[in-house]
Amino acid sequence: MSLSTLRNTDVLVAGGGLAGLTTALFLAGQGVECLLIEGARERPKLPRILGIHPRAMELLRSLGLEEEIRELPTTRALAQNSGIVVAQSLAGLEQGELGEKYVMDVRTPLGLLSPTSWCLCDEGELEELLSVKAQQLGVVLRGSSTLVSFDQADGHGEEVTAVVRDSAGGGERIIKACYLVEAGGTAGVVREALSIPFDGEVLGQYVTVRFTADLRCELADRKFLMCYTVNPALRGALMPLDNASQWLLHVSYDPQRQPLASFTEERCAELVRAATGVRDLQPTIEEVSAWQGEARVAGRFRDGRVFLVGDAAHVMPPSGGFDAGTGIIDAHNLAWKISAVLNGWAGNELLESYDEERRPICAATVEQAVLRAKDRPRLLGTDSGPVSSDLVEDPLVWFNPRYRSSALTPRDAGIYPGDGLWAAENDGRPGSRAPHLRLRHGGSEVSVHDLFGHSMVLLTGPDSEPWKKAARAVAADLGMPYSVYAVGTELTDLDDRWPELYGVTAQGAVLVRPDGIVAWRCADAPIFTTNTLRALTKRILRLDRPAAREER
Repeated sequence: MSLSTLRNTDVLVAGGGLAGLTTALFLAGQGVECLLIEGARERPKLPRILGIHPRAMELLRSLGLEEEIRELPTTRALAQNSGIVVAQSLAGLEQGELGEKYVMDVRTPLGLLSPTSWCLCDEGELEELLSVKAQQLGVVLRGSSTLVSFDQADGHGEEVTAVVRDSAGGGERIIKACYLVEAGGTAGVVREALSIPFDGEVLGQYVTVRFTADLRCELADRKFLMCYTVNPALRGALMPLDNASQWLLHVSYDPQRQPLASFTEERCAELVRAATGVRDLQPTIEEVSAWQGEARVAGRFRDGRVFLVGDAAHVMPPSGGFDAGTGIIDAHNLAWKISAVLNGWAGNELLESYDEERRPICAATVEQAVLRAKDRPRLLGTDSGPVSSDLVEDPLVWFNPRYRSSALTPRDAGIYPGDGLWAAENDGRPGSRAPHLRLRHGGSEVSVHDLFGHSMVLLTGPDSEPWKKAARAVAADLGMPYSVYAVGTELTDLDDRWPELYGVTAQGAVLVRPDGIVAWRCADAPIFTTNTLRALTKRILRLDRPAAREER
């Protein structure tokens, strides 16, 4: 079988799921050529409802997709759903609702924390929307292609050479790319080839039954996320897909004693009857899938010109709803750095910060998902153990991780609450997500997060002229995009929170990276403003080393 070169591209993304599609979208949005191949999923394609947490929705909002996502059929159907209940069965006695102080209900208003909120949507519907958007931005999609092998000259070459097989025709092609991003599309081939460990644990084995049955009468006016059913015949979890006739039933099983083949249509129908409490129900069994709840984190997220995002970098149980959002944040963190390097306004060493920043936070997020999963028996009343003191409240996991890396200035001096992976308060210090501000800009209300995405952003107080002059000089010197916004002149702070949240005066400034992370702040304008800003920018973008730039 002869090999032929398909095309060259800036970035080859392996994996057409949520993490792969968002990686391609964030890259394409910054003008980076991207080729995406679907590949083989790390985990089976399951019918499931994704919980997109507010921080991830902020990033999808930056792509202009929030309104379209909220108009998806399943998203509209589940827009009012919230809470997890426990009952003997859907039609039986309801025993209560799961609740703990570390859990924030999806319907809780976020107020001044974020410009957006939780979103529940069908995985397939969301991926189809992202695919269309990606192609509109110029991403080349090869849905029937799979990565076979790759070579990057031990990480020291100038490109990645990949062999891709077309599953439809069976032919193989060579693709040369500047970088390869593995997003869960190779079933572990990339990790194995690079000898990257993927350590962790299996928390349980499960079967999901997708079925159709009109249960509006039994559901009544309830709109929950999930109903745990506990009765002598079954312990399972019912999840509505449309609050009417489309449902999922999750049950645990032992594959050694109960092979998947034993879940016949009749057996699945009996399980559905036990979960719903409707003895004469005749459900239509649409699909039966087996999966395992895992908690794993890759030993490194970067190897030379190869990067891992999403399922390729980490997997976690669904408890907490962190899985989908974590992969989106991976993609966003990596995309601007690749773009900056390819476009010459950052040094190649900037890419080191992807692993430095994301791996510790992802490992901590996986731990939080595991702690929530292990706390479920206590909440269900089947275990009387105490709640773990290591559990962190949902909003801190979403909004308050603190990065430490070479792409940030050192932390402000002093000891303050939450000086760890999760900050007790988001106070605008370097390494934290820029706190949300409601602003008026050009006659419209916007969030401060609507200003980020394509350039370094300098937020200043009303006395902004020295900073504007400095930013123009630095942008010209380094050949890079730089945006300056003055809070108090161009921007109106609708809640008067700018000085308090960001810790600056009217003469101060805060430097925010394209991913919305505070890179540096200065309470007052220094005497040599241009020199200070130039030195800090070069340090953050890793342009402070000889021959740091990389030609495209």
